[in-house]
Amino acid sequence: MAFGISHDRSAETPEAKARWFQSLSLAERMAVFCEITDLALQLNPSLAEKGVPGDAEQAEGRVRVIRIP
Repeated sequence: MAFGISHDRSAETPEAKARWFQSLSLAERMAVFCEITDLALQLNPSLAEKGVPGDAEQAEGRVRVIRIP
């Protein structure tokens, strides 16, 4: 795999972003998560008051997780 710097927006695929995020350590991932959360709360402070929509309920029966390779 060749590494380099690209300034082309077409290189910013969801897969490329996922690979970048997976390359981070746990501490770095948490830092990114906190920065995004802080930004969202700065833009819309009422997000903290909204909470989770609806009440979570336990699923009945089996739950199947499907992963696409």
